[in-house]
Amino acid sequence: MINLEKLHKTRDRYRELEGLLGDPAVVADQPQYQKFAKEFSGLGTLMEALGAYDAVVKQIAESRKLLEEKHDREFEELIRAELVDLEKRKEAAFNNLDEVANPKLVDKDTGVIIEIRAGTGGQEASLFASDLYRMYARYAERQGWNGEVMSSHESDAGGFKEVVLSVSGKGAARHLKWESGVHRVQRVPATEASGRIHTSAATVAVLEEPEDDVEIKIDPKDLKIDVYRSSGPGGQSVNTTDSAVRFTHHPTGIVVVCQDERSQLKNRAKAMRVLRARIKDKIEQEHFEKTSKDRKSQIGTGDRSEKIRTYNFSDHRITDHRIGFTTHQLTAVLDGDMEDLINALIREEEKIVEEQQK
Repeated sequence: MINLEKLHKTRDRYRELEGLLGDPAVVADQPQYQKFAKEFSGLGTLMEALGAYDAVVKQIAESRKLLEEKHDREFEELIRAELVDLEKRKEAAFNNLDEVANPKLVDKDTGVIIEIRAGTGGQEASLFASDLYRMYARYAERQGWNGEVMSSHESDAGGFKEVVLSVSGKGAARHLKWESGVHRVQRVPATEASGRIHTSAATVAVLEEPEDDVEIKIDPKDLKIDVYRSSGPGGQSVNTTDSAVRFTHHPTGIVVVCQDERSQLKNRAKAMRVLRARIKDKIEQEHFEKTSKDRKSQIGTGDRSEKIRTYNFSDHRITDHRIGFTTHQLTAVLDGDMEDLINALIREEEKIVEEQQK
């Protein structure tokens, strides 16, 4: 149900933001300006719906006040007929406001960049990172999304020290956003003669891509670009031209390397996409740390170093520790059949949103 008092306080914030966006000091601080501009833009539709509702309520109050005065019968009937129409308009405006203020979770076309890095466990961790990459790539394929490797760094064992995957398509962000965190695997490595189970890990970061260049604007003067010949496992050169690209963004200290493509231009384009996504994520993480004191509104703590899931090969079991979900379909999940796991996370998210709206 709509909390009108809370919405009117939100309108006060909207007006405050309008003033801030005209403040020269804020305009000069581009990260702060972009943050306020995004918040202001996000409130626009809600404020329009609230304004329309308030206007109808005001008209109803004025019409009822007219009825308290003495008028001829014909004029009173006209007012009463108008009130009937206004009450219908009020109901429609209220329903629209409710829908805008409490939107259902919908699938957007926002793309994500998934960064997978081998953690503790040496070569076994790099092999597990490769398993996770295949799992997400196959899941994206099953969903009809577009998947593209942005960059990769192979290990000597044939796994990945790091691999960055771009996934785009309707619902990709909503379905994959809870994958960030530490994924732990328990299994017997192929090189383990005694059959002893080893535990290793890989970290996953899911970064939502900015919708346009305006949302995250990068000043060329803040960027250092290095080009060099790409290399494979062991450091051997795999290209005869300077196609590999390394971007260093001075204000944030973020470094992005792309070398998978033979074309320097293609590597530059991929590096820029990853860089913009990482900058956006850094801004959002800093905001999250400052504002989210109540972690109960999140699935898990929201900490990237949180252990979120364990893959136990001996029991063919996967456990998501944040929501207490367990499945014994480990082989199928690693082959991209993640629907049950993802849907359980989405249901938990919907439950949290419903509780917040009460």
